[in-house]
Amino acid sequence: MVARRQVPEIKRRTPRQARAAHTSAAILEGAAQILEAGGLAAFTTNAVAARAGVSIGTLYQYYANKTAILLALAEQEQQAALAAVGRALRGESDPSVEGRVRAIVRAVVHAFRGRPRARKAVLQAVLSQGVGFGMMMSVASFIAAAGAGVGQGPKPLLAPLAPEQVFVLSRALMGTIRAAVLEEQPFLTSRGFEDEIVRLIVAYLDAITQSSVRDPDRTTA
Repeated sequence: MVARRQVPEIKRRTPRQARAAHTSAAILEGAAQILEAGGLAAFTTNAVAARAGVSIGTLYQYYANKTAILLALAEQEQQAALAAVGRALRGESDPSVEGRVRAIVRAVVHAFRGRPRARKAVLQAVLSQGVGFGMMMSVASFIAAAGAGVGQGPKPLLAPLAPEQVFVLSRALMGTIRAAVLEEQPFLTSRGFEDEIVRLIVAYLDAITQSSVRDPDRTTA
């Protein structure tokens, strides 16, 4: 009896090798350039492939459709922003509370490497897919976990934050910046806008710290 020939399962390629990673990066960079130049209206897989210098067939080996490219681009930029937020929380550039807050604000505001149209397009796509809240939660969770040590030690910089306080702070930061991106506010990357967000967060942190000093037995858990 002749054995039945099994058709091999076709799987989408994952960028594990250097060449594959380079191709994937080129596709995402091409996508960012297309979005920055023409927004979602100009965003097609053919346009991205041409800008990236790959065939349309090669593009589809890495990304199933436009949405997959947008989500991958969002994930890439989120990871870059989280890395910058981590450095800020550790006080690598300025260990003071205001210095850390300013570095965090700057990292989030200047995500997407100064490409406001690309950032808006990706944000719109992410929100339309219903994953925007999940990404915000990832940022909030990261800030909560990485910032836990800021309020610890013999001389803490500020009081440990309760879950409610982390929620308010993260939504104040991310919500304000997201609104500025979607509304295409001209002051998005200005020092004045940065100053106002820093003022808001530092004042809130100071109020929490002062409350903790006045009532040290109050639990924040």
